[in-house]
Amino acid sequence: MDMEGQFDKLKIQLDLQEWPRLYLFKFISPSDNKKIALITGMFDENSDIKIRPSSKGTYTSISVKEVMMSSERVIDLYEKASKIDGVIIL
Repeated sequence: MDMEGQFDKLKIQLDLQEWPRLYLFKFISPSDNKKIALITGMFDENSDIKIRPSSKGTYTSISVKEVMMSSERVIDLYEKASKIDGVIIL
């Protein structure tokens, strides 16, 4: 699937909701401090960020709750995260 259309279906679903609203982002990252910092750095100090390593410590789960102003902003953050090598967007 091309990168442009990767989030089209999600955008349609998000546009059905009212904005601004609290949104939950979920990511799985290799347990690499730089990659985790890149993800958490996309959000501000008001975000509710939870970081949990996997049982073997190979991967890290990152959940972020933040009030988003629009579906466009959600997609923008997902597009940025998708450029970080090895990061999985849930």
